[in-house]
Amino acid sequence: MNIVNATILRNNLSSAIKEVKRKDYLLVAKRGKITSALVDIELFEDLLSLKDKKFLKSIKKAREEYEKGEVFSHTEVFGEI
Repeated sequence: MNIVNATILRNNLSSAIKEVKRKDYLLVAKRGKITSALVDIELFEDLLSLKDKKFLKSIKKAREEYEKGEVFSHTEVFGEI
């Protein structure tokens, strides 16, 4: 099973993210108990879509816009910080 200790995850976040890309998810354990999960964005979107069909449509639209290059820069969204 894909379980990682929270401290190890914190200290190796970059490697953990790469692992999520390969395995779709990592379960995060604190003191031996699974408390949360780190999941690939596509899996997360699929899980959300099971709950809300409108959300699925918005994801498809967002992916199409992204593929067409219709994106905003960080500054356009958040302004100057």
